[in-house]
Amino acid sequence: MVDSTQHSQFKKPVTIREVAQLAQVSMATVSRVLNGSTTVDPQLAERVHSAMQMLNYEPNRAARALAGSRSALLGLLVSDIQNPYFMDLMRGVEEVSQENGYLLVICNTTEDPQREAQYMKILAAESVAGAIIVPSRERLDTLAILQGRNIPIVTVDRRVRDSSVDAVLVNNALAAKEAIAHLIGNGYRRIGIITGPGSVTTANERLLGYRQALQEAGIAYDDSLKYRGPFREETGERGIQRLLQVNPPIEAVLTANNRITVGALRALHASQKRVPADIAVVGFDEVRWAIPDLISITTVTQPAYEMGRTAALRLLQILQQPNLSRQEIVLQHQLLVRASSQARPVHDMLTDLT
Repeated sequence: MVDSTQHSQFKKPVTIREVAQLAQVSMATVSRVLNGSTTVDPQLAERVHSAMQMLNYEPNRAARALAGSRSALLGLLVSDIQNPYFMDLMRGVEEVSQENGYLLVICNTTEDPQREAQYMKILAAESVAGAIIVPSRERLDTLAILQGRNIPIVTVDRRVRDSSVDAVLVNNALAAKEAIAHLIGNGYRRIGIITGPGSVTTANERLLGYRQALQEAGIAYDDSLKYRGPFREETGERGIQRLLQVNPPIEAVLTANNRITVGALRALHASQKRVPADIAVVGFDEVRWAIPDLISITTVTQPAYEMGRTAALRLLQILQQPNLSRQEIVLQHQLLVRASSQARPVHDMLTDLT
Protein backbone atom coordinates (compact mmCIF):
# COMPACT_ATOMS: atom_id res chain seq x y z
CA MET A 1 0.00 0.00 0.00
CA VAL A 2 1.32 3.43 -1.01
CA ASP A 3 1.30 6.19 1.62
CA SER A 4 -0.71 9.02 0.03
CA THR A 5 1.18 11.65 2.01
CA GLN A 6 4.49 10.31 0.82
CA HIS A 7 3.20 9.96 -2.75
CA SER A 8 2.11 13.62 -2.82
CA GLN A 9 5.70 14.71 -2.39
CA PHE A 10 6.41 13.54 -5.95
CA LYS A 11 3.59 15.45 -7.59
CA LYS A 12 4.68 17.90 -10.26
CA PRO A 13 4.76 21.43 -8.79
CA VAL A 14 2.19 23.94 -9.98
CA THR A 15 3.63 26.54 -12.38
CA ILE A 16 2.80 30.23 -12.74
CA ARG A 17 1.42 29.39 -16.19
CA GLU A 18 -1.28 27.27 -14.51
CA VAL A 19 -1.98 30.06 -12.01
CA ALA A 20 -2.30 32.57 -14.86
CA GLN A 21 -4.67 30.29 -16.80
CA LEU A 22 -6.95 29.72 -13.81
CA ALA A 23 -6.97 33.43 -12.88
CA GLN A 24 -7.40 34.37 -16.56
CA VAL A 25 -4.52 36.84 -16.47
CA SER A 26 -1.10 36.99 -18.11
CA MET A 27 1.99 35.35 -16.63
CA ALA A 28 3.47 38.84 -16.30
CA THR A 29 0.56 39.84 -14.04
CA VAL A 30 1.17 36.79 -11.83
CA SER A 31 4.85 37.73 -11.70
CA ARG A 32 4.03 41.28 -10.59
CA VAL A 33 1.68 40.01 -7.88
CA LEU A 34 4.36 37.65 -6.57
CA ASN A 35 6.87 40.50 -6.68
CA GLY A 36 4.61 42.69 -4.54
CA SER A 37 4.02 45.27 -7.25
CA THR A 38 1.46 47.95 -6.44
CA THR A 39 0.67 48.57 -10.13
CA VAL A 40 -1.64 45.53 -10.45
CA ASP A 41 -5.40 46.14 -10.42
CA PRO A 42 -6.73 44.95 -7.00
CA GLN A 43 -9.39 42.74 -8.62
CA LEU A 44 -6.77 41.03 -10.80
CA ALA A 45 -4.50 40.60 -7.79
CA GLU A 46 -7.34 38.99 -5.84
CA ARG A 47 -7.98 36.56 -8.73
CA VAL A 48 -4.30 35.63 -8.76
CA HIS A 49 -4.24 35.04 -4.99
CA SER A 50 -7.42 32.94 -5.21
CA ALA A 51 -5.95 30.85 -8.04
CA MET A 52 -2.76 30.26 -6.08
CA GLN A 53 -4.78 29.14 -3.07
CA MET A 54 -6.96 26.80 -5.13
CA LEU A 55 -3.93 25.22 -6.82
CA ASN A 56 -1.82 25.13 -3.63
CA TYR A 57 0.83 27.07 -5.52
CA GLU A 58 4.16 27.37 -3.70
CA PRO A 59 6.61 29.99 -5.04
CA ASN A 60 9.57 28.14 -3.45
CA ARG A 61 12.84 29.92 -4.20
CA ALA A 62 10.98 32.83 -5.74
CA ALA A 63 9.23 33.43 -2.41
CA ARG A 64 12.51 33.22 -0.52
CA ALA A 65 13.99 35.76 -2.92
CA LEU A 66 11.07 38.10 -2.26
CA ALA A 67 11.39 37.62 1.49
CA GLY A 68 14.99 38.72 1.22
CA SER A 69 14.01 41.89 -0.72
CA ARG A 70 15.51 40.47 -3.89
CA SER A 71 13.45 40.42 -7.06
CA ALA A 72 12.25 37.08 -8.36
CA LEU A 73 11.79 38.50 -11.86
CA LEU A 74 14.10 38.17 -14.86
CA GLY A 75 13.56 40.16 -18.04
CA LEU A 76 14.01 38.85 -21.59
CA LEU A 77 14.01 41.21 -24.57
CA VAL A 78 13.84 39.47 -27.96
CA SER A 79 13.85 41.14 -31.34
CA ASP A 80 11.34 38.96 -33.20
CA ILE A 81 8.97 36.75 -31.22
CA GLN A 82 7.44 35.37 -34.45
CA ASN A 83 10.73 33.80 -35.50
CA PRO A 84 10.98 30.10 -34.48
CA TYR A 85 14.69 30.63 -33.79
CA PHE A 86 13.91 33.13 -31.05
CA MET A 87 11.06 30.98 -29.77
CA ASP A 88 13.58 28.18 -29.15
CA LEU A 89 15.94 30.65 -27.49
CA MET A 90 13.11 31.90 -25.24
CA ARG A 91 12.26 28.34 -24.24
CA GLY A 92 15.83 27.80 -23.04
CA VAL A 93 15.77 30.97 -20.95
CA GLU A 94 12.35 30.19 -19.50
CA GLU A 95 13.26 26.66 -18.42
CA VAL A 96 16.38 27.79 -16.55
CA SER A 97 14.41 30.61 -14.94
CA GLN A 98 11.72 28.27 -13.65
CA GLU A 99 14.26 25.65 -12.54
CA ASN A 100 15.88 28.30 -10.36
CA GLY A 101 12.73 29.85 -8.92
CA TYR A 102 12.63 32.97 -11.10
CA LEU A 103 9.70 34.35 -13.06
CA LEU A 104 10.32 35.52 -16.61
CA VAL A 105 8.94 38.68 -18.22
CA ILE A 106 9.21 38.43 -22.03
CA CYS A 107 9.27 41.59 -24.17
CA ASN A 108 9.12 41.64 -27.99
CA THR A 109 11.00 44.66 -29.34
CA THR A 110 10.34 43.98 -33.07
CA GLU A 111 13.82 45.42 -33.76
CA ASP A 112 12.43 48.84 -32.77
CA PRO A 113 14.91 50.87 -30.65
CA GLN A 114 12.13 53.04 -29.18
CA ARG A 115 10.07 50.05 -28.08
CA GLU A 116 13.25 48.44 -26.76
CA ALA A 117 13.97 51.52 -24.63
CA GLN A 118 10.38 51.53 -23.31
CA TYR A 119 10.68 47.91 -22.23
CA MET A 120 13.99 48.63 -20.51
CA LYS A 121 12.32 51.41 -18.54
CA ILE A 122 9.55 49.01 -17.49
CA LEU A 123 12.06 46.34 -16.40
CA ALA A 124 14.03 48.97 -14.48
CA ALA A 125 10.85 50.23 -12.80
CA GLU A 126 9.96 46.67 -11.78
CA SER A 127 13.51 46.25 -10.45
CA VAL A 128 14.07 42.91 -12.17
CA ALA A 129 16.97 40.86 -10.83
CA GLY A 130 18.62 40.72 -14.25
CA ALA A 131 17.98 40.97 -17.99
CA ILE A 132 18.81 38.93 -21.08
CA ILE A 133 18.69 40.98 -24.25
CA VAL A 134 18.80 40.37 -27.99
CA PRO A 135 19.96 43.92 -28.80
CA SER A 136 18.49 45.81 -31.75
CA ARG A 137 21.79 47.59 -32.38
CA GLU A 138 25.47 47.21 -31.64
CA ARG A 139 25.65 50.72 -30.16
CA LEU A 140 22.92 50.54 -27.51
CA ASP A 141 23.10 53.53 -25.19
CA THR A 142 19.77 52.62 -23.60
CA LEU A 143 21.49 49.83 -21.66
CA ALA A 144 22.30 52.61 -19.20
CA ILE A 145 18.64 52.49 -18.11
CA LEU A 146 19.26 49.08 -16.55
CA GLN A 147 22.89 49.63 -15.64
CA GLY A 148 21.91 52.72 -13.67
CA ARG A 149 19.83 50.43 -11.42
CA ASN A 150 22.72 47.94 -11.11
CA ILE A 151 20.70 45.34 -13.01
CA PRO A 152 23.08 42.79 -14.59
CA ILE A 153 22.74 42.17 -18.33
CA VAL A 154 23.67 39.33 -20.67
CA THR A 155 23.22 39.75 -24.41
CA VAL A 156 22.42 36.70 -26.51
CA ASP A 157 22.73 36.09 -30.28
CA ARG A 158 24.34 39.53 -30.76
CA ARG A 159 26.99 41.73 -29.19
CA VAL A 160 26.83 45.30 -28.02
CA ARG A 161 29.66 47.82 -28.02
CA ASP A 162 30.15 47.69 -24.26
CA SER A 163 33.12 45.84 -22.82
CA SER A 164 31.32 45.24 -19.51
CA VAL A 165 28.38 43.24 -20.91
CA ASP A 166 28.54 39.44 -21.20
CA ALA A 167 27.46 37.80 -24.46
CA VAL A 168 26.38 34.35 -25.65
CA LEU A 169 26.54 33.74 -29.40
CA VAL A 170 28.12 31.74 -32.22
CA ASN A 171 31.08 32.69 -34.42
CA ASN A 172 29.01 34.31 -37.17
CA ALA A 173 31.96 35.26 -39.36
CA LEU A 174 33.30 31.71 -39.34
CA ALA A 175 29.84 30.26 -39.99
CA ALA A 176 29.29 32.47 -43.05
CA LYS A 177 32.82 31.76 -44.26
CA GLU A 178 32.17 28.02 -44.10
CA ALA A 179 28.86 28.44 -45.96
CA ILE A 180 30.50 30.36 -48.80
CA ALA A 181 33.46 27.96 -48.92
CA HIS A 182 30.92 25.15 -49.34
CA LEU A 183 29.35 26.93 -52.32
CA ILE A 184 32.74 27.66 -53.86
CA GLY A 185 33.73 24.02 -53.40
CA ASN A 186 30.59 23.01 -55.30
CA GLY A 187 31.59 25.11 -58.29
CA TYR A 188 29.83 28.43 -57.66
CA ARG A 189 31.67 31.70 -58.26
CA ARG A 190 29.09 34.48 -58.67
CA ILE A 191 27.70 34.36 -55.13
CA GLY A 192 25.43 37.03 -53.71
CA ILE A 193 24.59 37.80 -50.09
CA ILE A 194 21.40 39.20 -48.56
CA THR A 195 22.09 40.28 -44.99
CA GLY A 196 20.68 42.44 -42.22
CA PRO A 197 21.19 46.12 -41.34
CA GLY A 198 24.60 47.60 -40.62
CA SER A 199 23.61 48.43 -37.03
CA VAL A 200 23.43 44.71 -36.06
CA THR A 201 26.56 42.70 -35.30
CA THR A 202 25.28 39.41 -36.73
CA ALA A 203 24.62 41.04 -40.10
CA ASN A 204 28.08 42.61 -40.23
CA GLU A 205 29.90 39.49 -39.06
CA ARG A 206 28.18 37.31 -41.65
CA LEU A 207 29.12 39.79 -44.37
CA LEU A 208 32.70 39.68 -43.08
CA GLY A 209 32.79 35.88 -43.30
CA TYR A 210 31.39 36.07 -46.84
CA ARG A 211 34.18 38.42 -47.91
CA GLN A 212 36.87 36.35 -46.19
CA ALA A 213 35.79 33.19 -48.02
CA LEU A 214 35.85 34.97 -51.38
CA GLN A 215 39.28 36.42 -50.68
CA GLU A 216 40.76 33.08 -49.66
CA ALA A 217 39.40 31.53 -52.87
CA GLY A 218 40.88 34.29 -55.01
CA ILE A 219 37.46 35.66 -56.01
CA ALA A 220 37.14 39.44 -56.19
CA TYR A 221 34.51 41.01 -53.94
CA ASP A 222 31.71 42.68 -55.95
CA ASP A 223 29.62 45.15 -53.96
CA SER A 224 26.75 44.81 -56.45
CA LEU A 225 26.22 41.25 -55.17
CA LYS A 226 25.37 42.51 -51.66
CA TYR A 227 21.91 43.55 -50.45
CA ARG A 228 21.03 44.75 -46.94
CA GLY A 229 17.78 45.33 -45.10
CA PRO A 230 15.80 44.35 -41.98
CA PHE A 231 15.72 40.67 -40.99
CA ARG A 232 12.34 40.20 -42.69
CA GLU A 233 10.88 38.32 -45.68
CA GLU A 234 10.61 41.58 -47.63
CA THR A 235 14.39 41.95 -47.56
CA GLY A 236 14.80 38.50 -49.11
CA GLU A 237 12.28 39.31 -51.83
CA ARG A 238 13.78 42.69 -52.69
CA GLY A 239 17.30 41.32 -52.47
CA ILE A 240 16.59 38.61 -55.03
CA GLN A 241 14.84 41.09 -57.32
CA ARG A 242 17.94 43.30 -57.18
CA LEU A 243 20.45 40.48 -57.58
CA LEU A 244 18.61 39.03 -60.58
CA GLN A 245 19.34 42.28 -62.43
CA VAL A 246 23.10 41.98 -61.96
CA ASN A 247 25.19 41.09 -65.00
CA PRO A 248 26.83 38.56 -65.16
CA PRO A 249 24.04 36.77 -63.27
CA ILE A 250 24.47 35.28 -59.83
CA GLU A 251 24.85 31.52 -59.45
CA ALA A 252 24.19 31.27 -55.72
CA VAL A 253 23.14 33.35 -52.72
CA LEU A 254 23.70 33.33 -48.95
CA THR A 255 20.67 34.54 -46.98
CA ALA A 256 21.61 35.75 -43.50
CA ASN A 257 18.56 34.60 -41.52
CA ASN A 258 15.55 32.31 -41.92
CA ARG A 259 12.98 35.02 -42.62
CA ILE A 260 15.21 36.45 -45.36
CA THR A 261 15.54 32.92 -46.75
CA VAL A 262 11.77 32.52 -46.99
CA GLY A 263 11.42 35.83 -48.84
CA ALA A 264 14.28 34.96 -51.19
CA LEU A 265 12.74 31.58 -52.05
CA ARG A 266 9.38 33.20 -52.76
CA ALA A 267 11.02 35.70 -55.10
CA LEU A 268 13.00 32.99 -56.89
CA HIS A 269 9.80 30.97 -57.33
CA ALA A 270 7.93 34.01 -58.66
CA SER A 271 10.78 34.64 -61.13
CA GLN A 272 10.64 31.00 -62.26
CA LYS A 273 14.18 30.38 -61.05
CA ARG A 274 14.84 26.81 -59.95
CA VAL A 275 16.80 25.99 -56.80
CA PRO A 276 19.56 24.90 -57.18
CA ALA A 277 19.48 24.36 -60.96
CA ASP A 278 19.42 28.12 -61.65
CA ILE A 279 20.51 29.57 -58.30
CA ALA A 280 21.81 27.71 -55.26
CA VAL A 281 20.77 28.87 -51.78
CA VAL A 282 22.38 28.60 -48.35
CA GLY A 283 20.60 30.14 -45.37
CA PHE A 284 21.00 30.79 -41.65
CA ASP A 285 18.75 28.96 -39.16
CA GLU A 286 16.13 26.38 -39.96
CA VAL A 287 13.14 27.27 -42.13
CA ARG A 288 9.89 25.90 -40.66
CA TRP A 289 7.53 27.73 -42.94
CA ALA A 290 6.03 26.26 -46.10
CA ILE A 291 8.34 27.12 -48.98
CA PRO A 292 7.90 26.92 -52.76
CA ASP A 293 8.57 23.48 -54.28
CA LEU A 294 9.42 22.13 -50.77
CA ILE A 295 13.15 22.22 -51.54
CA SER A 296 15.39 21.16 -48.65
CA ILE A 297 17.59 24.11 -47.69
CA THR A 298 21.28 23.99 -46.84
CA THR A 299 21.57 26.06 -43.70
CA VAL A 300 23.85 27.19 -40.91
CA THR A 301 22.11 26.11 -37.72
CA GLN A 302 22.64 27.76 -34.35
CA PRO A 303 21.83 26.02 -31.05
CA ALA A 304 19.11 28.51 -30.13
CA TYR A 305 17.73 26.55 -27.17
CA GLU A 306 21.21 26.03 -25.72
CA MET A 307 22.03 29.69 -26.28
CA GLY A 308 18.99 30.64 -24.23
CA ARG A 309 19.87 28.23 -21.43
CA THR A 310 23.51 29.32 -21.43
CA ALA A 311 22.59 33.02 -21.27
CA ALA A 312 20.21 32.38 -18.36
CA LEU A 313 22.76 30.30 -16.46
CA ARG A 314 25.40 32.98 -16.99
CA LEU A 315 23.03 35.65 -15.67
CA LEU A 316 22.40 33.57 -12.56
CA GLN A 317 26.16 33.22 -12.06
CA ILE A 318 26.50 37.00 -12.17
CA LEU A 319 23.65 37.41 -9.68
CA GLN A 320 25.43 35.07 -7.27
CA GLN A 321 28.88 36.56 -7.90
CA PRO A 322 28.49 40.21 -8.99
CA ASN A 323 32.24 40.77 -9.39
CA LEU A 324 32.77 38.14 -12.08
CA SER A 325 34.89 39.23 -15.06
CA ARG A 326 33.08 39.82 -18.32
CA GLN A 327 32.76 36.68 -20.47
CA GLU A 328 31.85 35.99 -24.07
CA ILE A 329 30.58 32.44 -24.54
CA VAL A 330 30.77 31.11 -28.10
CA LEU A 331 28.67 28.04 -28.91
CA GLN A 332 29.14 25.73 -31.87
CA HIS A 333 27.24 26.24 -35.12
CA GLN A 334 26.72 23.57 -37.77
CA LEU A 335 26.44 23.64 -41.56
CA LEU A 336 23.73 21.22 -42.65
CA VAL A 337 24.18 20.44 -46.35
CA ARG A 338 20.99 19.69 -48.27
CA ALA A 339 19.62 19.85 -51.79
CA SER A 340 19.57 23.63 -52.27
CA SER A 341 23.36 23.89 -52.71
CA GLN A 342 24.28 20.71 -54.55
CA ALA A 343 27.29 20.83 -56.87
CA ARG A 344 26.96 22.58 -60.20
CA PRO A 345 26.87 20.26 -63.22
CA VAL A 346 30.29 19.94 -64.87
CA HIS A 347 29.03 21.25 -68.22
CA ASP A 348 27.88 24.50 -66.54
CA MET A 349 31.34 25.08 -65.09
CA LEU A 350 32.99 24.29 -68.45
CA THR A 351 30.66 26.79 -70.16
CA ASP A 352 31.79 29.49 -67.72
CA LEU A 353 35.41 28.86 -68.67
CA THR A 354 34.84 29.24 -72.42
